[in-house]
Amino acid sequence: MPRRVLAPADLAAVTQLLGREPSGAFDVVVRDATGGPVVIKNAPFLHDGTPMPTRYWLVGADVHRRVSQIESGGGVRVAEAEVDPVALAAAHDRYEAERSAAIPGDYDGPRPSGGIGGTRRGVKCLHAHYAYFLAGGDDPVGQWVHERIEVSA
Repeated sequence: MPRRVLAPADLAAVTQLLGREPSGAFDVVVRDATGGPVVIKNAPFLHDGTPMPTRYWLVGADVHRRVSQIESGGGVRVAEAEVDPVALAAAHDRYEAERSAAIPGDYDGPRPSGGIGGTRRGVKCLHAHYAYFLAGGDDPVGQWVHERIEVSA
C-alpha cells in the first residue's frame, strides 16, 4: 500500500507519543486544545501489507492515562456487563464495515478482521472503544468510558 504524506509535525508527535515510528499510514482525526494528536485513524494495512484491525488508536498521553486508570480498575469487565450487548455488536459491525470500505475493491489478499480492537464481540480494550467514540463512532462502550472520564476529570 502506498504511504500517505503527513505533516512532519504530526509524524513527529505521534512517534513521540507511541515511543516508536508508526508502522502504517494514519491521519490525525482528533486533536487536543493545543493541536496535538489525540486519536489517529489507521490505514487498514501496515506499510509491509500486514492487516491492521485497529482503525482508531488513542494516542493522546493524558486521555490514554485516564482510560488506563479505568481499565486497571476492572473497567473492561464492568463495561461489558453494563453495556447493551446488541448495541455493542452493532458498533463492532459499523467499525468493521468502515474499515472494510477503505480497502480497494480489487484487493484479494489477507484482510483485517473483527470490530473494535480486532474483536468480534464483547470488550477487548477501552482505549480502542474510546478512540472510536471520540472520532465520531456510535460506540456504547466509548460513551460509557466518556461518562466516567468526565466524572473523574
